Amino acid sequence: MSEVHWADVVWETAPVSDATAVPIPPDVESADPSESEPDNPRLDRWINKTTLPLDLLALCTIWITLVPLGTIHHVADRPALWYFGRIALSVIYGTDMAIRTYLSRNRLRYFTHHPVGVLAVILPVIRLIFSLRLLRAMFKRGNTVHFVFVSIVLLFNLVVIVWGFERNSSGANITSLGIAIWWGCVTVFTVGYGDYFPVTTPGRIAAVGIMVLGLTTAAVITAQIASSFMDQAQSRRNAASGPDDDSTDGRIRRIEEMLNEHFDQTGSSKDQT
Repeated sequence: MSEVHWADVVWETAPVSDATAVPIPPDVESADPSESEPDNPRLDRWINKTTLPLDLLALCTIWITLVPLGTIHHVADRPALWYFGRIALSVIYGTDMAIRTYLSRNRLRYFTHHPVGVLAVILPVIRLIFSLRLLRAMFKRGNTVHFVFVSIVLLFNLVVIVWGFERNSSGANITSLGIAIWWGCVTVFTVGYGDYFPVTTPGRIAAVGIMVLGLTTAAVITAQIASSFMDQAQSRRNAASGPDDDSTDGRIRRIEEMLNEHFDQTGSSKDQT
């Protein structure tokens, strides 16, 4: 009996290029390359679990992060709660950045190559990027329901910001949260009654944001409705077309049927042999 050399067996069966590669578990999806590292499943798992909750947190707290610290005492009746909210958010995002840095292989390099995550801890306004990233992700995925939900939350944030700057200003007419919500709905639907309007510069900037949000949401919903009608019309045309349909769809359908029949015959002949 010939002697078996296990070293030779391992050398022949294992590719040299994968000898130092770290196996990635099948249940771990690769995270965003700009946020993660190659072949680091622990960091990928953490990013996949925390990205969406942190983006939602950034979306729901825009009204806290966008107001400058020097004007908080003019906007809020209880500035201490506002400061506490800002500190709590910085602690949450700082903890996430610390864990990501700890899970990375080259910690110093990861920390220095992710300035957005670091600045999000120091400058809360940077977190607006996370909210826009969430809105863009919902738009790319074609999920209209989630896109509308994100738009509604963003609208509420802008409404609260307008109300905070307007309610104590001289000559202001948006003096309560109820009036601000009414004005926000009228603005986002491009109705524009003109009964209420912002008088401060920050309020007007937020109003422009609401206008852009309303036009974008209306365009997305209109496109979705048009696409739905087109799909229904195409389905009716496909159902009404017979086997002798000479249109492009009919020809493609007949080609698919011929290919399926060919593959079925090939498979059955192989089974017989």
